[in-house]
Amino acid sequence: MSTLVKTRRKNQVGNTKFRRAYVPTTALAKAVKFDDEMMHVYLTDGRIISVPIIWFPLLHEATPAQRKRYEIGGGGVSLHWPEIDEDLSIAGLMAGVDWQSA
Repeated sequence: MSTLVKTRRKNQVGNTKFRRAYVPTTALAKAVKFDDEMMHVYLTDGRIISVPIIWFPLLHEATPAQRKRYEIGGGGVSLHWPEIDEDLSIAGLMAGVDWQSA
């Protein structure tokens, strides 16, 4: 997938300029929310990662109150639920890691 975008500006020679589109280089969590079936991780750059809760048995079995008590670690690179001893990395969520592949 190319990240080059064509601009309408022309350089001095009359050629169309190309410049790189914005591509995030980091994924840092800022908040986590749950609905009945999904966990939604909100990132600092505006993206949202949504994954089925069933992928994570400890979170699936946790109460809504327990799910709300999470910590964001490493400046946003990890999530931790101390009460149920569950740890997830943002990189793992982005890669599609689930409990069956661990």
